[in-house]
Amino acid sequence: MYSLLRLCFWPATLSMAGFGFLICVMGVGLLTLLGAANRLGAFWVMADIREIAAFMVGMVVAGVIGTSITSDLGARRVREELDALQVLGMDPIRMLVIPKVIATAVMCALFNCLTSLVGVLLGLLAVSALADTTSAAYIDSMAHNLWAADVWDAELKTLLAGLLIGVICSYKGLNAGGGPEGVGRAVNQAVVISFAMVWVLNFFFNAIAQGLNPNLLTSR
Repeated sequence: MYSLLRLCFWPATLSMAGFGFLICVMGVGLLTLLGAANRLGAFWVMADIREIAAFMVGMVVAGVIGTSITSDLGARRVREELDALQVLGMDPIRMLVIPKVIATAVMCALFNCLTSLVGVLLGLLAVSALADTTSAAYIDSMAHNLWAADVWDAELKTLLAGLLIGVICSYKGLNAGGGPEGVGRAVNQAVVISFAMVWVLNFFFNAIAQGLNPNLLTSR
């Protein structure tokens, strides 16, 4: 978990800062044209808490940690270290895979708190610098539209995304073969599959969460 925090803290923060600020500026421009700049808080709950923060966590963790997990396990497979552990009576899944998967899942949920906070601060900055409204209106609009279900759904979604990334990358690493070239192919495949599955999970999880909580579909 510490290694994941050290490797992903700044990539997650800077990715959210860049991508989130772009979306926030677009939202400010659109809402200003519609004469609803004071509704930016409601827009940002939908864009940041429900979508962008979890998406950025999944992309960063899959790109940084997913490659590390796959390459580590793949190299051990190629060097026959996993077979040596089995000969010694040790379970490679229990020793190497489960800690990586659990750490990835837990840290994804924690990173979601970080990226969500960065997104909220970016929205406040955009309102103060660009919008024809006040920061108090932004905070009030966000407070009226942020439900507890939003927070818990986002945390659960990123937890599942981390679990999915850990399982996919571990599987590809454990089944790598063909020397260094095979490990490289396994890394590429693991990252691409993880990216795609994060997209799929995000789409279906949000649909299910909003179906189970109809109040999330209303703007107050």
